[in-house]
Amino acid sequence: MLRLTELKLPLDHSEADLRAAIVNRLAITAPELISYTIFRRGVDARKSHAIMFIYTLDLEVSSEADLLARFADDSHLRPAPDTTYHFVARAPDYPLPIRPVIIGMGPSGLFAGLVLAQAGFRPLLLERGKAVRERTHDTFGLWRKGILDPESNVQFGEGGAGTFSDGKLHTQIKDPKHYGRKVLAEFVKAGATPEILYVSKPHIGTYRLVGIVEQMRATIQALGGEIRFQSRVDDLEIKDGQVRGVVLADGERIATSHLVVAIGHSARDTFEMLHRRGVYLEAKPFSIGFRIEHPQALIDRGRHGKNADNPLLGAADYKLVHHAGNGRSVYTFCMCPGGTVVAATSEPGRVVTNGMSQYSRKEQNANSGIVVGISPADYPGGPLAGMEFQRFWESRAFELGGGNYQAPAQLVGDFLAGRPSTDLGSVQPSYTPGVKLGDLSTALPEYAINAIREALPAFAKQIKDFDLADAVLTAVESRTSSPVRITRNDTDLQSINIRGLYPTGEGAGYAGGILSSAVDGIKVAEALSLSLLESCGQSQLQD
Repeated sequence: MLRLTELKLPLDHSEADLRAAIVNRLAITAPELISYTIFRRGVDARKSHAIMFIYTLDLEVSSEADLLARFADDSHLRPAPDTTYHFVARAPDYPLPIRPVIIGMGPSGLFAGLVLAQAGFRPLLLERGKAVRERTHDTFGLWRKGILDPESNVQFGEGGAGTFSDGKLHTQIKDPKHYGRKVLAEFVKAGATPEILYVSKPHIGTYRLVGIVEQMRATIQALGGEIRFQSRVDDLEIKDGQVRGVVLADGERIATSHLVVAIGHSARDTFEMLHRRGVYLEAKPFSIGFRIEHPQALIDRGRHGKNADNPLLGAADYKLVHHAGNGRSVYTFCMCPGGTVVAATSEPGRVVTNGMSQYSRKEQNANSGIVVGISPADYPGGPLAGMEFQRFWESRAFELGGGNYQAPAQLVGDFLAGRPSTDLGSVQPSYTPGVKLGDLSTALPEYAINAIREALPAFAKQIKDFDLADAVLTAVESRTSSPVRITRNDTDLQSINIRGLYPTGEGAGYAGGILSSAVDGIKVAEALSLSLLESCGQSQLQD
């Protein structure tokens, strides 16, 4: 099998055109091309009047050796890599005396559990929230009625925070072992559309994720894993620097010497417990800002030009960065084409915004975080200081929104002019339970306000009318990533000071998004399985 990269074709090409382009590119006869598979299809939209698809293809040809010799100096034709997932270890046929425990069922915990179950280690997964469908009902309670359940919401419950998002599955992490392919393949096996295997920016959509997560849960259980919902871990048992067990909120003790901590970026009470127990934590950078909403049609025109309505392209997205004069970086985050802004708090008395899209991306507005990078120097005071920084601004948003989970909002034109907003314009905000118009100048630190005011006109130079006066800003976007890192060794992926504790995913500070979190969960599952076999005196059984 050969891999051919950077093959460009116009949007309106046919399957026959693609096959002909492969034949012409390789200078072979049509019969020599036995078959091809699309590994990746990207979009080159740098010239909106001449948008192209860019293909990476895996080819079966009758003249492989000859082609490799002829294209020896062409980096775009090489042997196709093996993207098959290989288990590093498998459990023996009899039960091991030690059972791994996983805290959290977001992407990292879910995939750590899946890989351990597939390898025969029968993991126990503990999730503080509810099963995904019950959790969806509770989440709608906040969105529709302004009633928050602190244990079952956008942040807590089966599937993690990514369940109520765009379901984005692209990442910029280095992945030499092709773990990302394993993640995508498992999603397809659980019911995702096969196109996520090859489109350049795959996404699943919020409501499709619900059924996929349920199917993955069923797979773990069928393989001997156990899952327990509404099982919050309130304490750890640690002896001589080694994990010995966990204690649940109801007082139950569960013994384990191999514990995966996949708690997500909003498990603030768990961070506090880990800190009390002496687990090494450190503050890390994150970002804070607003959500911004435009008409999706404006973004489509700005990105796709005359191709704005082409169904092959769908709703346009963007990714923008501006380095402000005060030294701050402003960037767009978690852009949701054809989506909605959602209430994402997990604590009473605070307002947090996020964005999500359905698979169709057919809603009227586009939304994105527009956030400012900050570092521990902005919130000195120890490893949990960033968490308190977030809480302060989330409480401020709750106050500015009227104290009923409405979000404070302001029109972009008014924000740039420094005057409060009193009436909406052409853009209707999608946030529920609703917004309260006013002045956002005190909703963020002054340096963040100044940087965003500078960035909006700069972004308009890249996307026409990005600083549209009627576009809506909603506060506050504060959960871009974890403010804490549960520091681990690079070699065995265990906590640097507590043996048997495996931090993973976004909450631990080692990922950002569904795909990278899932990949990190796989890595931790592999490290744990090797350690588990070693501690039980077993040989490492290779695939």
